[in-house]
Amino acid sequence: MSTVASEGPDAAGGVTAERRPAMIAVVDDDSGFAGYLRTFLALRGYEARSYSRGDEIVAAIRQGDPPDIVLLDVAMPGMDGLQTLKALKAARPELQVIMLSGREHAQTIVEAVRLGAADYVVKPGDPEGLGEIALDAAIKQAFERNRLVHELTDLRRQLSDDQSDAFIGWSDSPAMRQVALIIDQVADSDVTVLIRGESGVGKELVARAIHQHSTRKQKPFVKVNCAALPAELLESELFGHEKGAFTGAATTRIGKFEQAHTGTIFLDEIGEMKPPLQAKLLHVLQDAEFTKLGSNKKVNVDVRVVTATNRDLEQMLMHGEFREDLYYRLKVIEAYVPPLRERRDEILKLTDFFLAKYSERYNRPIRAISDGLRERFMLYDWPGNVRELENMIKRFVILQDETLVMR
Repeated sequence: MSTVASEGPDAAGGVTAERRPAMIAVVDDDSGFAGYLRTFLALRGYEARSYSRGDEIVAAIRQGDPPDIVLLDVAMPGMDGLQTLKALKAARPELQVIMLSGREHAQTIVEAVRLGAADYVVKPGDPEGLGEIALDAAIKQAFERNRLVHELTDLRRQLSDDQSDAFIGWSDSPAMRQVALIIDQVADSDVTVLIRGESGVGKELVARAIHQHSTRKQKPFVKVNCAALPAELLESELFGHEKGAFTGAATTRIGKFEQAHTGTIFLDEIGEMKPPLQAKLLHVLQDAEFTKLGSNKKVNVDVRVVTATNRDLEQMLMHGEFREDLYYRLKVIEAYVPPLRERRDEILKLTDFFLAKYSERYNRPIRAISDGLRERFMLYDWPGNVRELENMIKRFVILQDETLVMR
């Protein structure tokens, strides 16, 4: 993306006092039409640069001189528009390329979109001026996507070093400020922490933030989902087993506690752990040792334990489903992560982050979500919290259809 420094169009195509005219490259072998486009762009405050062949614009991009947007003719001799588009996106994937053609060809449109074109517009020139209106709108949308790419790049950069810190820092709610304070206060100790909150609120990110702020941050962080395995397999998962300890135990296995030695183990959904296994976990917390299944040899470990649950542990205590002594061992420090509906200032920031993340993962163009859908996001209660929002954005990125996001 070329740097903007003085006056020029903003992300929506308007003019600001701080930015120079944004650069739009015109690639067309018809010199007359290229001249028409340069005039069209100049009248709207853009700077234009012309290329008559596809290989010329590709060479300019590869030499580090990219425009903000490319208007690319489909039908050109030699390297045609689709071949040029493919080369441009290979050299600079985030580049916004609008394809121009004298006629609509469904197969060409589909292929252009598949290759990453931002839009496909029939060349202006009709008496009613509809072509100019369509091109103007396409350019403004491309600038909006450019703005979004810049914002998401910054967001990814913030998250790359420590995603959990940025996630927690996004919210200005009192509850999330309290979570951040707890992380700071417990970071240099090895006390157990119980993280509570609804499913999908981001409890694992809080656990990772605790680990990242601790003196153990260079050591392993090991996660175990206690709801994912039946009790007999969960014990083996946590503590390991000796060969022949049970049917199917063909080899000796090291458990998660040993893998987490000198680091942190995160026991997610601790409320799903059955009472017999709770007793063994309590022994580890008290004595920092355990025995593998099928063995009498004690294994000593130095592990910081962080747990999380969306269950009402107090009700489980009353019904004998959770050990009282373990309960008090686990909740030396307690952190509550509020639901997303109580942290609405995060919704659009998370939306933009997930757009960038999954557009990159699935090799899809970054498409801005409409203002209408963003408003619906802000009004929605998000019973599935951050996980539900993430899955909605993933669906949008893959299908590229807002009507399939919220039904």
